[in-house]
Amino acid sequence: MTVASDLKPVGLQLMRAMPRQRPPWPLLGIGVAIGAAALLPAFYLVVRAIDGGSETWDFVFRTRTAEVLIRTALLIGIVTVFSTVIGTLLAWFTLRTNMPFRRTITVAVVLPLVIPSFVMATTAIEFFGVGGVLEGWLGAFGVDRIARLDGLRGATFVLVLMTYPYVFLSVRGALRRLDPALEEAARSMGYGAVQTFRTVTLQILKPALTAGALLVALYTLSDFGAVALMRYETFTFAIFNQYESALNRSVAAGLSLVLVFFAIMLLTGEGISRGRARYHRSTVGSVRPARDTDLGGWRWPILGVVMLPVVAGLLIPVGVLAWWLVRGLVRDQSMTPLLEPALNSISISLVAALLAVALSLPVAVLAVRYRNWWPSRVIERVTHIGFGLPGIVVAISLVFFGVNYARPVYQSNWLLLFGYVVLFMPAAVGAIKYSLMQVSPRIEEAAQGLGRQPWRVMLSVTLPIVMPGMLAGAAMVFLLTMKELPATLILSPIGFKTLATVIWDASVDAFFARTAAASLLLIALAGIPTAYMVLRDGSYRSGDRA
Repeated sequence: MTVASDLKPVGLQLMRAMPRQRPPWPLLGIGVAIGAAALLPAFYLVVRAIDGGSETWDFVFRTRTAEVLIRTALLIGIVTVFSTVIGTLLAWFTLRTNMPFRRTITVAVVLPLVIPSFVMATTAIEFFGVGGVLEGWLGAFGVDRIARLDGLRGATFVLVLMTYPYVFLSVRGALRRLDPALEEAARSMGYGAVQTFRTVTLQILKPALTAGALLVALYTLSDFGAVALMRYETFTFAIFNQYESALNRSVAAGLSLVLVFFAIMLLTGEGISRGRARYHRSTVGSVRPARDTDLGGWRWPILGVVMLPVVAGLLIPVGVLAWWLVRGLVRDQSMTPLLEPALNSISISLVAALLAVALSLPVAVLAVRYRNWWPSRVIERVTHIGFGLPGIVVAISLVFFGVNYARPVYQSNWLLLFGYVVLFMPAAVGAIKYSLMQVSPRIEEAAQGLGRQPWRVMLSVTLPIVMPGMLAGAAMVFLLTMKELPATLILSPIGFKTLATVIWDASVDAFFARTAAASLLLIALAGIPTAYMVLRDGSYRSGDRA
């Protein structure tokens, strides 16, 4: 007999989907409009690829393309597995145990999201690469040479450090909503801590795990900076080379369509792995905080293990950047004014995060409450396509749209915000959707039975319950927008600078002190809203150590 069947008396049921029903027309209309907007890049790619004629398709279907696709799939699989394991364990240790310094570590765990991939890769090479800082330190112990940090090994290392926070935030938001009575009931029936975590907690967290893993896979699919510096050819690498050479952009569009197809396959796989189950209680349940697991004498050793990704993904990059800055100041390198780019980065990122969360809410409601109606599933999945495309592809498609159909918003912040939403809305959709999946429809039905209109029920009942997921989604969109480069370079108004564009300009000109100053400011500014999210959601008790 399974744990789930044993716990049916206390209300743990992975409930089957509700009977097929259509959503209200206003909600459906909003969802269709959002889905159509998210499909604009794919529409552009189809038009561009068709214009290229047979030459485009001959290039796309050659043997070399299949080899690159296999290399891309291998990288995605390895990075997703490692990031999922690391993110899940970090979420549990920082939220459900008495490990010291949980709040500080939670903030530090999320901050690698804001470091641009080319900066993360460069600092990794500087520290871990051949001739780097680590090799110099090990030389004192007789180690003359270390393994090269490039190729599949190097790309995997950098991308795992940058993507495990997706899983961490998704799982953490779900853990916040998890009814502790379910785990307590399993323990009272004789199940140990490990067995309870494996057979009860992980089963309920499955939607959040798949949501985070999907974001990891799509980000890995679209990344360019890390794979380029590590000299590992992926599909995105090939697409950037085609756009940079400008020999035939129709070929680049054809290759990008392969990425769209790959993203659809990932989304389909995520839907199949999730199944048709509902992950909420059959009764109202409890939202009281769970009791922390006492780690006993393992507290400090586990803290040391948890700090490994923090050290590799945050402290070492910050240390390398600080060294670049000090070295540049000693050599009297000139600095670039950073106040205006910093204000631009914060303001545009905040607005993008708010817009993404607002637009993600109706998509999440359609996906959860009307999941048996096939257009709802289609709308949800097409909103994820942009996250799997390189920023340059989305940006160029929106330039085409702006020049031909939306002249008033071309070269304006509105088109830039639109690009950010298309790129990063999936981060908010996933976080909100899997928080909403843990809310029983019976709670909303009870409120409507008391005479409240559906929109009032949404505002007064549903939104407060899913707030942790909304905060997690907003945080991810904010951090991703802060570091986005290709879309900002192409879509921003003339003269509009962000910290990401300053970092890029300085690195291209080999001004490492300027690169370091802007990067360190970017990380510091990103830490403020991240820390607020950690302290705001009430996950930690007042007596917790920092």
